[in-house]
Amino acid sequence: MLSFEIIYQSKKSKARVGRIHTPHGVIDTPGFVPVATNGSLKGVDNKMLTDAFSGLMFCNTYHLALHPGADVVEAAGGLHSFIGRDKPLITDSGGFQVFSLAYGSVASELKSQGRKNQSNAVIKINEEGVIFRSYRDGSLVKFTPESSVEIQKKLGADIIIPFDELPPFHIAQKDLAHALDRTHRWQKRSLDTHLARPCNQSMYAVVHGGLESSLRKQSALFLRDLPFDGFAVGGSLGKVTEDIARVLSYTVPHLPLDKPRHLLGIADVPGIAHGVKYGMDTFDSCYPMRLARHGVLLTKSGRLKITSGAYKKDFTAIEEDCPCYSCKHYSRAYLHHLFKAHEPCALQLASIHNVVCMDRMMQQIRLDITQDLI
Repeated sequence: MLSFEIIYQSKKSKARVGRIHTPHGVIDTPGFVPVATNGSLKGVDNKMLTDAFSGLMFCNTYHLALHPGADVVEAAGGLHSFIGRDKPLITDSGGFQVFSLAYGSVASELKSQGRKNQSNAVIKINEEGVIFRSYRDGSLVKFTPESSVEIQKKLGADIIIPFDELPPFHIAQKDLAHALDRTHRWQKRSLDTHLARPCNQSMYAVVHGGLESSLRKQSALFLRDLPFDGFAVGGSLGKVTEDIARVLSYTVPHLPLDKPRHLLGIADVPGIAHGVKYGMDTFDSCYPMRLARHGVLLTKSGRLKITSGAYKKDFTAIEEDCPCYSCKHYSRAYLHHLFKAHEPCALQLASIHNVVCMDRMMQQIRLDITQDLI
């Protein structure tokens, strides 16, 4: 299953360089984890992605369970075989998506909109689990801690996540504490189900507690006494980047030093900078791919809006020293043309570059840590 080694511990901060060993390869940390919701980055072929990036990739249990279905993926030989990527994979529990149906998206919550414009997709939330309507055909679907883990067993990712409750950002303290107690019970049930049939997979706990330091400490202390293989920091992480730093400052000190730590849903540049300093090891987000779909390319010197007329006759690479497929073969002018012509391959070329750019940024961060610059 999973093993973790610390290669170097910074003398300046809690930042560290490490390696996570999985059945499908090594993950260098700190590392960026691109999100492939349906088993693919939007617009990107998995073979081209593998040639550009060999690290951990995040797939979504909720969406894959609804289509094509866990049984189909299992019959194909598991997610690695089904999507054609023989590299490390992690799946979430589906809890984030289910509770977004109930409470509204994170974006709407932060804007105090709550369930505004939400459908009645979630039918029931109780101690057993959640019943909701499929967004595909309206059929009733039930997720419990046990069923979420069994779905992830069929998917076969290297790292899996226990079923957890994601309470809304705007929630009373007593309700947040109640949700935390239930998510701890759910995570224990998830872990028991996993340990009964490990299937060469590893499971990360998810530390919750919103912005409350006492609840974050309570969650970390409860979960670290259970035999999880790693720890993710999840739930509400606030409205601004400084909130993330606060949450990490009173969460990470209570997590084991010898197990990997993942920051759920945060992988923009400021979020990674804070996370690395507090000793987080991996970071997932669809942020670079979302930027790419809007014609925004990442470079070491900042963002580049490729649809700008300034690039119409710019025949240089996106970034001269970038080893990615897009930079090796095409110019800024060509990508400008593809976006203006609404050609689908523009999304692929831009996304590949952005993923490689994030990976190169993490390589530099690892080097900086070993030199005690972070």
